[in-house]
Amino acid sequence: MESQDNLKSPQEVLNTMLANDAFSKWLGLHIDKVDVGYCKLHFSIKKEMLNGFSSVHGGVLFSAADSAFAFACNSHGVLSVALDVNISFTRPVKLGDIISIEANEIYLGKKTGIYDIKLFNEQNELVAFFKGTSYRTSRLV
Repeated sequence: MESQDNLKSPQEVLNTMLANDAFSKWLGLHIDKVDVGYCKLHFSIKKEMLNGFSSVHGGVLFSAADSAFAFACNSHGVLSVALDVNISFTRPVKLGDIISIEANEIYLGKKTGIYDIKLFNEQNELVAFFKGTSYRTSRLV
């Protein structure tokens, strides 16, 4: 891996990632804060995100959490990819809900990192919990 002096800041990494991230743009993700090992964002639930029961499709919440995970684990400036992820849904999400997501690094090793990602509705109720393990490559972002 290259020298730590060549690493981009968390904001520079985020800008690089978002430059070509059409999917995060489609989701309508708004980044509130990014820092080393951390990301907080929010988005609104739109009609096209609902399933046949007028509840948000689980894949939408998964995808938004996965983006927060990616922004947090790449914030060190080292290209990181998902190694293992899982999600648990705790309550339904409906049209118009504003979901906030907070990704926190809980472990960072030489080759892997573990992240805790929580999704909340406007009442600050947990709607989903996502855990991600990242693999840190030898490439810089």
